[in-house]
Amino acid sequence: MKVQLPNQMDPERIELLEERTLFQGFFKVIQRKLRHPLFDGGMSQVVTREIFERGNAVVVLPYDPLRDQVVLIEQLRIPAIGNTSHPWLYELVAGMIDKEESVLEVAERELMEETGLHPISLSAIGSHLSSPGGSSERLFMVLAEVDAAGAGGIHGLDHEHEDIRVVVVPRTQAYRMVESGEIDNGSSVIGLQWLELNHHKLGRGTP
Repeated sequence: MKVQLPNQMDPERIELLEERTLFQGFFKVIQRKLRHPLFDGGMSQVVTREIFERGNAVVVLPYDPLRDQVVLIEQLRIPAIGNTSHPWLYELVAGMIDKEESVLEVAERELMEETGLHPISLSAIGSHLSSPGGSSERLFMVLAEVDAAGAGGIHGLDHEHEDIRVVVVPRTQAYRMVESGEIDNGSSVIGLQWLELNHHKLGRGTP
């Protein structure tokens, strides 16, 4: 059952007083000043927040149901340096959405660029806000059925300075990596948890 918010919690009542760009580089930071309705029926004071604006992205879960294997990638994540013992992270495939692309088009493109694989099929499996306390980004999750035989090697685009290693592991091992904390980035955790809950519905995987 959907939870009903109080009547006054209407997005139309949010008063956007000012919005300006503070930084524009590889990503963008904007500042918003606004007032919003309160749960007690009143309105807030003026609230100022900075927002990390990077657009939306697609996360691809490459899964071979015949072999019950997951294709992971490993790459250095520069923002993770100093906040993890090993900044070369095991992840799912991911990429930003350009304005003229659909979610499934991005999924197919990124899968090829980061793993060298062509999907047998692509299916949308949900979306979520990655960090709504500070970023506007929404991640769209896509299941890619693949043939993992022979998957491996080093991939990525030179002009984007990508250095990506492909790793193929059994589904059960991938989920153990989540449980142990070896995989600890949010979108990969969510994708592999989805697979653990749903792999038995995919037809050919090991129950």
